[in-house]
Amino acid sequence: MTTDHDAATVNDTGAATTVVKIGGARAVDPEGALEDVAEISGGGADVVLVHGGSTKVDETLERLGIAPEYVETPDGVVGRFTDAETMEAFTMAMSSIRTDLVSGLQGLGVDAVGLSGVDGKLLHGPRKSAVRVLEDGKRKIRRGDHSGTIREVNAELLSALIDAGHVPVVGPPMAGADDGAITPVNTDADRAAAAIAAALGARLVLLTDVAGVYADPDDPATLIGAVETPAEMAILEDAAEGFMARKVMAATEALEGGASEVVVADANAEAPVTGAIEGGGTHIHPGAIDGVGGA
Repeated sequence: MTTDHDAATVNDTGAATTVVKIGGARAVDPEGALEDVAEISGGGADVVLVHGGSTKVDETLERLGIAPEYVETPDGVVGRFTDAETMEAFTMAMSSIRTDLVSGLQGLGVDAVGLSGVDGKLLHGPRKSAVRVLEDGKRKIRRGDHSGTIREVNAELLSALIDAGHVPVVGPPMAGADDGAITPVNTDADRAAAAIAAALGARLVLLTDVAGVYADPDDPATLIGAVETPAEMAILEDAAEGFMARKVMAATEALEGGASEVVVADANAEAPVTGAIEGGGTHIHPGAIDGVGGA
């Protein structure tokens, strides 16, 4: 069964499930997170690992002689423009990252299984062949994009794997609906993790290369520890810049869909997942979203 992640479906593990997203930036070392996931899953907790791969994609493009291209949406969110050539490199890079993460977990005694969003239509939704961008202060439409919007998550597939003792390792591409066909297309890994957390009613931990969201993006001493009301959420949204804005957007989508909590935390910290669960990083609660959690 495939479920619409906007109306979250909670699996048998409920809120005990943790969806961990490892960022793909060069500054992120996944080793500590993998060791922590192994420790947590070995203790009986249910974990889904979601990965990005921005650096690996850029490196693959450079080896192929293709210049990476990033565009800004009218809402100020920066993302990759994925034409046909870029999509080929994207798929290669994501497959390589997923294989490395699965083998790393297996080396730690975890029965990990790698899946792209195309497998079992795990992540499914319409393809966007044209996107609105902001160039030189002007709104334009760029065509030829290979990206998509996740509308459905195959929560039953993930639940079956979890119930069988596996740790699913998931990453883009997603299954893009394209005139009756399915086309592998790019999707943002943070938002993919949010969709999965929503569909499973899980906690979402977004691991990145900083300790959380800072009120002053240049000052780690201004870490925002907890966000519990819509007013505090507005402050968080104002503080988030660049790629962090996308993480805050993902957090909102996760909580609107039924996730129990979202944490943005440091991937390079000691025991980063456990540390995030126990209070590290920026914790965003359902009450921070209007109409969710009694807000």
